[in-house]
Amino acid sequence: MKITIAQMNPIVGDIEGNMLKIKEALDKNVSDLVVFPELFLTGYPPRDLLKRSEFIKKTQDALKEIIRFSRKYPKTGILFGTILPNEKDYGRGLYNSAVLVCNGKVLIEQHKSRLSEARYFDPAPEINTVPFKDEILGISICEDAWNDSSKRLDPIEILAKKGATLFINISASPFSIGKEEIRYKLIRNHALKHKIPFIFVNQIGGNDELIFDGRSMYIDRDGNLIDILPSFEEHLKTIDLTTRKPKPFVPEDKTVSVYKALVLGLKDYMKKCGFKKAVLGLSGGIDSAVTCCLAVKAIGSKNVLGVSMPSQYSSEGSVKDSKKLADNLSIEFKVIPIPSIFSSYLETLEEHFEGKKTDVTEENIQARIRGNILMALSNKFGYLVLSTGNKSELAVGYCTLYGDMSGGLGVLSDVPKTMVYELAHYINKDSEIIPKEIIEKPPSAELKPDQLDQDTLPPYDILDKILHLYLDKCRSLEEILKEGFNSETVKWVLNAVNRNEYKRRQAPPGLKVTTRTVRRMPIAAKYDV
Repeated sequence: MKITIAQMNPIVGDIEGNMLKIKEALDKNVSDLVVFPELFLTGYPPRDLLKRSEFIKKTQDALKEIIRFSRKYPKTGILFGTILPNEKDYGRGLYNSAVLVCNGKVLIEQHKSRLSEARYFDPAPEINTVPFKDEILGISICEDAWNDSSKRLDPIEILAKKGATLFINISASPFSIGKEEIRYKLIRNHALKHKIPFIFVNQIGGNDELIFDGRSMYIDRDGNLIDILPSFEEHLKTIDLTTRKPKPFVPEDKTVSVYKALVLGLKDYMKKCGFKKAVLGLSGGIDSAVTCCLAVKAIGSKNVLGVSMPSQYSSEGSVKDSKKLADNLSIEFKVIPIPSIFSSYLETLEEHFEGKKTDVTEENIQARIRGNILMALSNKFGYLVLSTGNKSELAVGYCTLYGDMSGGLGVLSDVPKTMVYELAHYINKDSEIIPKEIIEKPPSAELKPDQLDQDTLPPYDILDKILHLYLDKCRSLEEILKEGFNSETVKWVLNAVNRNEYKRRQAPPGLKVTTRTVRRMPIAAKYDV
């Protein structure tokens, strides 16, 4: 039996376009069975589109069209994800389903059992296998394969007990650092446990903050990896179940995978939102430099504008290094000084600030001037503003509302500062694209004389380790202190994270690459570490 894995990139809400992708894949690659990812027809995740009756109707109409289309290839099965109505008079009224059609008939509708989207869907009332060609297919959807406890429902085990000879899991499994290896071990363990081969089909592409890496795979009954598809790109691959040529599993390098994820996430966000060009502030710092390089890779140098907006506190290298970066990338570059605008602000507010010392207020005014300039360019020319703040800064509130937080997309907002440097070195692996002066200079917001980030923040290598434990691992204060960190430093970091939720709520959407983005916590709350 030959099965085609259709690792494709759907657009959320584009039912007709996604249906066309199904048809085109069949026209290009006819085999015994062509398999598409989870909720492929609607795109994943459709979120509150599922609350709209017209959206559900369009999806049902498209399903009927695919059933009719399947007659064009009467010997080929089409397995894909879609929504189906729950006709019962209770529950949410919808299922997240896998539908297998062949020659004008629906052979099985298998609904998802273990839901990460319980806001929208009802769990499957039953789990069944389906005979197809020479196999008995055990079809599951994404989390149905993620069983981490013997006390929880295990759809894969149920399918095995019902006689499945081939497992197929259709997924929309988002990328995060290290997840590729976790998925491989998970699928391999199922195949080994039940002595049943396993095909995993994952989507690729960026949808809002989520990025999908693909890496679809086929593992035989002995746990051998027979085939694995490329990361972060669409790919059609036909596999023969009789193939017995194992290959080693080699997880992609962490920095390389994050780089590719951010490029794809940015590219798809712009394309799917209708933007062709991007603008960002170039400060001469590492964050804006890395963001600029990612943008050029995603959409091309002709579509990126870098803007330097020096103040009287900007170092000499701020403009010079930014210009050198822009030249290396062949992007358009503008210099818009802000001292006169800043002076006008201060003059306007002088009588209202009388008797008050200069403080962070004046620093933030500079950042907000820069944000306003970028937004003006966006409005006038239709650019998407890329904000350049990293996860470390956003986590502790070392950022300015309506200033450096202005933008349509936070490219690095889930990338810790230490990883930003790793990305910079990767970008420079073949030649110096990011000037070494940018990489080597101490980080600074340059909003007052001789300012450095470390005047306010702990060293980034320490800060990022604490943030990883607190945000990604959900460790308590006591647990983090056991790792040997300074008590006052840890308390400062945790309290800074907790009191800056109001800022993070107002940040632009950001691309997700770590296990957890900065948490969503209550704002009007009293919670101290």
